[in-house]
Amino acid sequence: MSNPSHGGSAGWARRAALAWALAVALLLAHGGYLWLVKGVVPDTDIMALLPVEQRDPVLQQAFTHMVDAAQQRLIVLVGADDWEHARAAADAYGAVLARQPALLQSGVQLSAQNQQDWLAPSQQMRLSLLTPAQQEALHRQPSKYWIDTALQQLYSPFSGPKLGAWQDDPFGLFAGWVQARAQETPVRPRDGYLFVEGKGRPYIVLLMNLRQPAFSMATQQALLPLLEQAAAAAREAVPAVELVSAGVVLHAGAGSAQASREMSTIGIGSLLGVILLMWLTFRSLRPIALIVLSIGIGCLASFSLCWMIFGQVHLLTLVFGASLIGVAQDYGIYFLCSRVAAGQSLGSWQLLRRLMPGLMLTLAAAVIGYVGLALTPFPGLRQMAVFSVLGLLFAWLTVVFWFPSLVTAHTLQSSAFAGWFGQTRRHWPLLRLNRGSALAVLLFGIFAVAGMMRLTVNDDIRSLQTPPKALLADQIKLGKLLDAPTPVQFYLVRGASAEQVLQREERLKQRLEPLIAKHAISGYQAMSNWIPSMQEQAANRALVAQALLAADGPLKALAAQLGEDGSWVAQMRDRALSAAASANGGRDLTPAEFLKSAASEPSRHLWLGEVEGAQGRVYASIVALRGLDNYGNLPLLKQAAEQLEGVSWVDKVSEISSVLGYYRQYMGWVLLGAYAAIFLLLFTRYRSAAWRVLTPPAVASIATLAALGLLGQPLQLFHVLALMLILGLGVDYGIFLQEQSMQRERFAWLTVGLSAASALLSFGLLALSATPPLHAFGFTMLIGIAVVWLIAPCFSHDSQQEIENADKN
Repeated sequence: MSNPSHGGSAGWARRAALAWALAVALLLAHGGYLWLVKGVVPDTDIMALLPVEQRDPVLQQAFTHMVDAAQQRLIVLVGADDWEHARAAADAYGAVLARQPALLQSGVQLSAQNQQDWLAPSQQMRLSLLTPAQQEALHRQPSKYWIDTALQQLYSPFSGPKLGAWQDDPFGLFAGWVQARAQETPVRPRDGYLFVEGKGRPYIVLLMNLRQPAFSMATQQALLPLLEQAAAAAREAVPAVELVSAGVVLHAGAGSAQASREMSTIGIGSLLGVILLMWLTFRSLRPIALIVLSIGIGCLASFSLCWMIFGQVHLLTLVFGASLIGVAQDYGIYFLCSRVAAGQSLGSWQLLRRLMPGLMLTLAAAVIGYVGLALTPFPGLRQMAVFSVLGLLFAWLTVVFWFPSLVTAHTLQSSAFAGWFGQTRRHWPLLRLNRGSALAVLLFGIFAVAGMMRLTVNDDIRSLQTPPKALLADQIKLGKLLDAPTPVQFYLVRGASAEQVLQREERLKQRLEPLIAKHAISGYQAMSNWIPSMQEQAANRALVAQALLAADGPLKALAAQLGEDGSWVAQMRDRALSAAASANGGRDLTPAEFLKSAASEPSRHLWLGEVEGAQGRVYASIVALRGLDNYGNLPLLKQAAEQLEGVSWVDKVSEISSVLGYYRQYMGWVLLGAYAAIFLLLFTRYRSAAWRVLTPPAVASIATLAALGLLGQPLQLFHVLALMLILGLGVDYGIFLQEQSMQRERFAWLTVGLSAASALLSFGLLALSATPPLHAFGFTMLIGIAVVWLIAPCFSHDSQQEIENADKN
């Protein structure tokens, strides 16, 4: 072990190392508690990144409500040329799934009894339930229309479904209402199955709910092979069967599989490259272990302490925090290369004191850049700033407190590769006031202007997703066949009571009917479709009583047609009115009571009930839309909610895209501010040479943006995140080259080379990823780090003579 030159310093170093070991042990204990005991998971709510005053708690609950309803659902369509083959394939498919009851639960159980149970609550309230078309007909149609309707219901075998006795619904109002509810989905029951028709082919619908979390790796590893076995069984039973599947778990499984493939190729490739690089430089694997140690402690500390401070850590913070690996490794590489260059005459603690100005400057420059994020109004950016600063600080302290004791003068030796690479610095061109430099600046200016003029911006969240084509095709086909509502575009309706919410839903639906006629949407799903407001129920009963049951109305004329007398009319009127009066104990049916019935199962996700809002507790519901396949109609749908009190249009795709756009813009300004602040910091040490440190990352960032423009890649948040890392690494490289504390400058160049090569292997190879955010980050890093590595020596002082003098000495 290398000790400082004085006993007092040795004792201080020993105490500091032990104290740091205790701090790391506490962090390990807390990290283990979070992961193993509490089972914490990162927050994935993108809206949690917005300022508190811009968040809508009711909207957050509504979106979670919609997502949770869809997240655990798996839908499989089993199609064949005829019904018998479809049944055979569906039975074979279902038999395999039935082997794992702990994994999957059938979403719908059909029987004659439960179909009757579904209609029971509504049938009791039949006079209170009318469709808009029926309401208009009761206002406009003459008595003869209703008489003909009643006679057709009585005598014609083609008059539609019979729901109960004719005497209970002579004018077919309840039957018409039930048919309208059935039109909310093309799915129909048959022989105990649900099915849908598509181009003349029957598709049996298998609705299943996961009993385990969809994003759990264990769930995916158990379910996906099971689905493959079920598909094989269905194809064995019916070779020509068509299977269409959709579900969040399928996309999650595809993403996990892709991540595993990339980990085994890109991840292992970069790891092997870094190991080889370190071996060639130091002829030892200890440097890798030491650098991984410092980075690991930094990441562990930032996660643990951020959890203490914020109570949670967002997933995007972890993605951004991955950049710590690139910056934090520089501290260890700087010390290790300096240790090799210093020779055996200088102790490691003495070397550390010599390196402290440069180490402190690199830490301060990085912290300044990240602290700028904390000045923004976005809590997500503030969390990223704290995470980054803590990670860098703890990695830096690990290098300072432990590396001098773990790496002695005899631990590492310079290799032939290190010596050769250090000599390459001699041949690097320097930026001077001459024609060559002027031509280079001119060419770069033309390149930058041409690229910047073509650079565009795209914050659309959909551009960050690349689901497998087969899954995407299945999802599109299933959506068209089932006419399923979208979970990311809907209306949120709020009110002081359940009654007020239902009334506001009804006013909204009046505006949606013209949009259905224009084919902007095919329909909508709302709780008020099943349970009208009490005001609407009373108005419906009054309308039926006035239009059909009045003393001189269609009921009396119908009796004359049937040869019945006045007692029959009174009996029919009393039958209808007494049924309405006695139903539900003489009270109007409410959503709370309806939700207790089996009939509410398909609509439960539409009713939020009483929830906590920004101004206190409110009632809320969701109106979902069907047939929204043309995004050009979104402005019309947004316009439908305008000036409707308590009704708001929700487009989560646009909202999330807006959040990403805000973050991109803010981080862009923070990046510019960081350049200015770091220049002031560098000026305190390097004075007029400060520009030599900061110019390389600035040029590299401009070159990267220009390249994106020329290649037609729009700018996104993940490009800006990478530009932040390019600034941090580029400043480190400039500082290393400017510092004159090493014995030979070529070892500063070795430090730069190792850091840049490691960053390219760790991050640049992400450009090969098929995941768009990782590709964007990696591509930016690949260009930026390569450029800053190549041009950083051009901006350093002309030290050729200094190197030669050092060699002679």
